[in-house]
Amino acid sequence: MDHRADLTALERRLLDNYQQGLPLSPTPYADMAQALDSSEAEVLLALGHLQQLGVISRVGPVFRTHAVGVSTLAAMAVPPERLEAVAAIVNSFTAVNHNYEREHRFNLWFVATAASDTELSEVLADIEELTNIKVMPLPMQEDYHIDLGFDLQWT
Repeated sequence: MDHRADLTALERRLLDNYQQGLPLSPTPYADMAQALDSSEAEVLLALGHLQQLGVISRVGPVFRTHAVGVSTLAAMAVPPERLEAVAAIVNSFTAVNHNYEREHRFNLWFVATAASDTELSEVLADIEELTNIKVMPLPMQEDYHIDLGFDLQWT
């Protein structure tokens, strides 16, 4: 859904200015507020509204793969009638960064991150146990950096 008309000027500036370069400080939201001539409370409310609208899913760092802990892309072949329920189970794990549906026999994909290979294996095993569906880990073979920042079109 297109929410451009629902966004305030502050929300648009947050989206424009902080796709990258989130301040690395003990007070990142206060720093953002100062740079945007706003208050920390207003920034937090705006970010909450953007999340509520589904425009953003989270605000936080993205670490280079395996720089901190271990991770894997994983896929599951979920019966379509169970997709929403299984996705909710997968999302309930704090180790899962995000998941998404694909048009394929393996129709639910997600990224899981953990402190160690053992912990990551346990998360995937727990997901299998709770869903009764096999998880296919797809560990990274080669690292590519893709810049996901882009110019937003407001008109």
